[in-house]
Amino acid sequence: MPFNKIPKEVMNIAEKLENAGFEAYFVGGCVRDILSEKKPKDWDITTNAKPEDIENLFENTYYNNDFGTVGVVNEDVEDETIKTVEVTPYRKESGYSDSRRPDSVKFSNSLKEDLARRDFTINALAMDKKGEITDLYEGEKDLRNKLLRAVGEAKDRFTEDALRMMRAIRLATELNFNIEEDTKKAIKENIPILEKIAKERIRDEFVKILMSERPKKGLEMLFEVDALKYIAPELQEGMGIGQNQAHSYDVWEHHLRSVQHAADKNWSLEVRMTALLHDIGKPKSRRFSKEKNDYTFYGHEVVSARIVKKIMKSLNFSKEFTDNVYKLTRWHMFFSDPDLITLSAVRRMIRNVGRENIWELMRVRICDRVGTGRPKEQPFRFRKYKSMIEEALRDPISVKMLKIDGGRVMEITKEKPGPKIGYILHALLEEVLDDPNKNTEEYLEKRAIELSELSEEELKKLGEEGKQKIEQAEEEEVKGLRDRYHVK
Repeated sequence: MPFNKIPKEVMNIAEKLENAGFEAYFVGGCVRDILSEKKPKDWDITTNAKPEDIENLFENTYYNNDFGTVGVVNEDVEDETIKTVEVTPYRKESGYSDSRRPDSVKFSNSLKEDLARRDFTINALAMDKKGEITDLYEGEKDLRNKLLRAVGEAKDRFTEDALRMMRAIRLATELNFNIEEDTKKAIKENIPILEKIAKERIRDEFVKILMSERPKKGLEMLFEVDALKYIAPELQEGMGIGQNQAHSYDVWEHHLRSVQHAADKNWSLEVRMTALLHDIGKPKSRRFSKEKNDYTFYGHEVVSARIVKKIMKSLNFSKEFTDNVYKLTRWHMFFSDPDLITLSAVRRMIRNVGRENIWELMRVRICDRVGTGRPKEQPFRFRKYKSMIEEALRDPISVKMLKIDGGRVMEITKEKPGPKIGYILHALLEEVLDDPNKNTEEYLEKRAIELSELSEEELKKLGEEGKQKIEQAEEEEVKGLRDRYHVK
């Protein structure tokens, strides 16, 4: 058994419980992960000790819930997965009037009763410190077969806690498992009670699906069990909505392939969410053009952005996250023809989405392209646009780079405001361009005093030479940017 993978800090907690005369079993996801040869993301122990017994045994604990769970804190531990270990008494639960939490919780002395209340067989596995497994529901078999099955009657598990239906899809997505047929059937039959669950809870499970390695699979399962209507109902409207000749897939499939590419690239939640929703307004903006003999979707990005804002609000996402996804959706159709695009247009786009979002917008555009069924390599126009973004974002070479300003120059040289101050600054910049190590307050102040002793004509000459050097440096820097992207 692979029980030797249990960290000593966690093992010490189990041993301390047993030495005090109590039972102690590792349970849930940590056992599942150990049996799957993965490092557990967290550690849970179940015991017949009561909360007060646990608190008395350990020096650093916290207890602020209705379910008896006591957090045992391992101080001076860097690994976050073992910094806090949750120790929970065996318990029985009854009555689930809100379809989320039990109305009554009673502590038990039976491991069997505790395992019976758990959601899925692969989470109802218990392991003692010697590595011996207690498996009352064939969880090990389901783990080997990559199958997610509810403990006991699936309907009972989902009416107890409706969020388990979302969790089933999330776990199947993360683990790349299939959902057992009776369990899947029970999810589909009971999905309407998801309405009773707080939107934040649904959102959190949905986010985990999107942030998994295979969100496409999770979204397909959400559609199959009719759960999307409680998350983003407009997504389903893209099913069967054909597009123009530039697309190989309908709107629904396009969205799935776009978000999957974002996951393949391990891009941010903002990019994944936008990739999933960026064309969600296409069904509403779709028109047939006799002139083009094809469908058009004029203004779909505006319609999509409005729908995105509505969905984000319904799921109680933060204002900042909502604004970012809104902007990325609204401007994902930016114009990028390499023969016609101007630097000022690029600057306007940066202003529209914000400097902090411009590269995320480019990633959304990549996902959009891959989602059409086109080749994954970036075309020339895209490389050109990226080079222009860097050029637009680049801080211009100017006296603002100096670690001294005009005010300080006047202060130390006693010069009055006038052209001479500008000439001194440009002369200083020329020296710094030749030797960046000179860009220190100490050197520049000393040199400014020396330069102030020159005549205005001499300074003007130095300043003009500095301006020429700045222009040359600007040209070389821009050329370097374009060479990097193999564009002119």
